[in-house]
Amino acid sequence: MNVVSVKDYQELSEYTCNEIERVVRSTPHSVLGLATGGTPLGTYREMINGFKERNVDYRHVTTFNLDEYIGLGRDHPQSYYTYMMNNLFKHINVSPENIHIPNGSAEEMDSECLRYERLIEEIGPPDLQILGIGSNGHIGFNEPGTSITSETHIVELAESTRKANARYFSSLDEVPQHAITMGIQSILKSKRILLLASGSHKAKAVKTLLECLPDEQFPASVLKGHGDVTLVVDESAGG
Repeated sequence: MNVVSVKDYQELSEYTCNEIERVVRSTPHSVLGLATGGTPLGTYREMINGFKERNVDYRHVTTFNLDEYIGLGRDHPQSYYTYMMNNLFKHINVSPENIHIPNGSAEEMDSECLRYERLIEEIGPPDLQILGIGSNGHIGFNEPGTSITSETHIVELAESTRKANARYFSSLDEVPQHAITMGIQSILKSKRILLLASGSHKAKAVKTLLECLPDEQFPASVLKGHGDVTLVVDESAGG
């Protein structure tokens, strides 16, 4: 695992955006794996700036999002579909048909998992996958104990994950208890991975990641078995 240390969140966002733009410019039909949450927001702002000011063209790019809450319709303000539309897709020229986000309202969730994994196989895998790291080491919504062989699946969210995400809802009770997520094996199919960590609240997770051996009880650590992973960490998260 490579480590890139940056000064602060802004520099982390700029670095990540530059890496994305490098891929898109060199491979116009590239596939990007995208994440939600607080950490990628700065990256998406920089991508929007790049589209407007640097003429970065996303017309032929395909995107796959990591996950989605189960039970939230696409029009729900806290769905990851809404998040991605409001924070990125509405502001760049990516083609709607090239945007892929798991359907958390599907009638048959097992079938939706199979459908999504099949799409990753047929269109992907991502040339570049963006990940955040949870306080308990989760990547996507793959909580501690998730099998390294897992593909897109349904997961019960850990209480720590729901509490961390409660700030986006009116109360903890409103945070869904289940989600659909690309599995660890799905993520490991990516050609290249950028794992982002920013803020002092991520310092413990970063320390554990750097010191531990690959262990399913700390999902991010299994990325050490991938051939091209870079941890991008700012000073506050790096301890």
